[in-house]
Amino acid sequence: MMRFGAGVTGRRPLRRGLLLGLPAAWGAVAITYKLGCPLAQQTGLGARIVTSAVFFAVGTGLVLHVRQVLLTELKQVRRVAGAAQAALLRPLPPRVDGLAVAAAQRSAEQGAFVGGDLYDVISTEHGVRVVMGDVRGHGLAAIGTVAAVLGSFREAVHDERDLTGVLRRLDRALARHLREKARVAQSLGDPDLAVAEEFVTVLLLEIRRDGDVRALNCGHPWPHLLRGGRVVPLSVTEPLPPLGLFPLPADLVPLPGGSLLPGDSLFLHTDGVEDARDTHGRFFPLTAALADAVRDGPEPPRTVLGAVHARLMRHSGGAPADDIAMLVLRNERGATVPCPGRPVGHRAHH
Repeated sequence: MMRFGAGVTGRRPLRRGLLLGLPAAWGAVAITYKLGCPLAQQTGLGARIVTSAVFFAVGTGLVLHVRQVLLTELKQVRRVAGAAQAALLRPLPPRVDGLAVAAAQRSAEQGAFVGGDLYDVISTEHGVRVVMGDVRGHGLAAIGTVAAVLGSFREAVHDERDLTGVLRRLDRALARHLREKARVAQSLGDPDLAVAEEFVTVLLLEIRRDGDVRALNCGHPWPHLLRGGRVVPLSVTEPLPPLGLFPLPADLVPLPGGSLLPGDSLFLHTDGVEDARDTHGRFFPLTAALADAVRDGPEPPRTVLGAVHARLMRHSGGAPADDIAMLVLRNERGATVPCPGRPVGHRAHH
């Protein structure tokens, strides 16, 4: 172990020396030729052509060397970004406690792997718990807030018996993160780190073994239920304000979201999906896209996700203006017994 570490450390100065030495060598060649070669002192046409060719070759070598250095550094940055993405928005398994799962996300910021959207699906003793959220802003600036919210969710879903406790944990974690961010901004005198009006929309779902669904929604788009070729909103209730703007109400209670029957799917998304515009300024018709994806009956989550994503990219010209995230959950629990008398997507009240 120690020998391996010493070898790596020894190679780094050597690599830096090569990166600096090659341009110096090219420059030395050009200077040596200009000062020491008799041909370079002549003013005839032939001599000038040869001199120009030498300096052109030197310049080309320098450009190619710089290009190679930049490509190497870019590959390294992409590897680091990919590792960060895997740790932050870790790939979801294809099945979670009898639910088939598929997810996709895309950052609106050029070159960024992770944006301001977040999601996760975790099996717990209380049921499968799901989070979908959207940090104000997008791209790299939102990553710290995404990490704070997701980290809190991954702990709270196992510790808290109901969704109310989970949401309150997320709210406290966000408040701590914003206070620390404000402290750093003040100490650095950096206005770009200001946290005024920073907030996060959050949707929490709990899907129990019998298919019963509970939900808490803070400013996020409601999911769509896909059943038998139909697309139905999971709820028509007005959501709570996003986290970070106002304190959570004292009488916070999870809302009933009906039953997710065998073969049913839920489509969750961030507002970047519906807000995507085409060249004429028209919003993306998400409901129509979902209806087309399930027109012939229930489809696997990856098929639904692929169809909607492809249509979204065509609609937005391949470059949505905001981060987007989509998540599809399908109930494949063959032994699920639906709760009698529980309508799907029925109206609930605070």
